Amino acid sequence: MEIKLIADNNVGKLARWLRLIGYDTILLKQKDDAQMIKIALGQNRVVVTKDAQFMKRRLVTNGTLKTVHIEQDDPVLQVQEVVKTLSLDYHFKPFSLCLECNRALIARGKDEVRNLVPTHVFETQTQYTQCPTCQRIYWPGTHWQAMSKKLQDLQGDR
Repeated sequence: MEIKLIADNNVGKLARWLRLIGYDTILLKQKDDAQMIKIALGQNRVVVTKDAQFMKRRLVTNGTLKTVHIEQDDPVLQVQEVVKTLSLDYHFKPFSLCLECNRALIARGKDEVRNLVPTHVFETQTQYTQCPTCQRIYWPGTHWQAMSKKLQDLQGDR
């Protein structure tokens, strides 16, 4: 079974990293514990939070609500904490989800993105994906490569 997560507003960068790895991660922008609990239980999601008070709730202490309590402040260390706690895979489905919307990306042909990416990108890249919700376009450029390297480093630090 695929692990799905819901992150509260105090771990936003962590949520983006989990999406980068390919894990379906909803990010709640506002602090709303009731909404987070409702979504987590309704969609069988693991709650990821830094909120120590949240961890004292009966639903957490009795095991009804699956949670990961984040203790680190550094998003890189937070990723390692979640991966270790939940036995996740750094190579699950990298670069398959929109970092903003959490939606599955769709492959796009070069001609489809001609007027949607910078000229230099169009001239130098051949692979593109697009978010069906926010329309953001991704390609394996230098930023992608840097993030891939960071993932490799994260895995090596375990």
